[in-house]
Amino acid sequence: MSIKLGDVAPNFKADSTEGPIDFHSWIGDNWAILMSHPADYTPVCTTELGKVANLKSEFEKRSVKAIAISVDPLDSHKGWINDINRTQNANVNFPLIADPDNKVADLYDMIHPNANNTHTVRTLFVIAPDKTVKLTLTYPPSVGRNFTEVLRVIDSLQLTANQKVATPANWVQGEDCVVLPTISNEEIPDLFPKGFTEVTPYLRTTPQPIDLP
Repeated sequence: MSIKLGDVAPNFKADSTEGPIDFHSWIGDNWAILMSHPADYTPVCTTELGKVANLKSEFEKRSVKAIAISVDPLDSHKGWINDINRTQNANVNFPLIADPDNKVADLYDMIHPNANNTHTVRTLFVIAPDKTVKLTLTYPPSVGRNFTEVLRVIDSLQLTANQKVATPANWVQGEDCVVLPTISNEEIPDLFPKGFTEVTPYLRTTPQPIDLP
């Protein structure tokens, strides 16, 4: 099963370091990031989970819950968390799912035989409150995830979910946005009272229409 953007994220029940998880119930009305890791005690993933823990306040103000998954069992997870906290000056404050039978990994198509026929690849999913998948990112084992980019994308997703704009290359909060092509110039004053700039008839920019957390 291949997970595509706009698909409903498959629900599952699993054990985690914070107790049993019913995934959709756990998300609730929040956004979520689900991160897969090939195994415990892997160096790149150790730095990643420490970074996510240290960014907790940034995720919380965006109403985003973090959860990670690895094929190893809970007792291994707990030992790994101790290492993460010690080496990354962190306090892992989100669940780490145990998936020794690959049930969740198979559900989310996290096993890629061309990479490894047993370990989960390093995929990250951003899931909206309606439980649809809004972003997938897959990294090779040698490249650590960029969580500044993950936060930037979440900002864009949350802005564009209810505003008739898109965000241009390298956009960050506070910068101009792109008016959707479906909006006519005549509609712009009501929708975007801050005004707009017509670069070309198909490329029009407007100040960010609302503030984000």
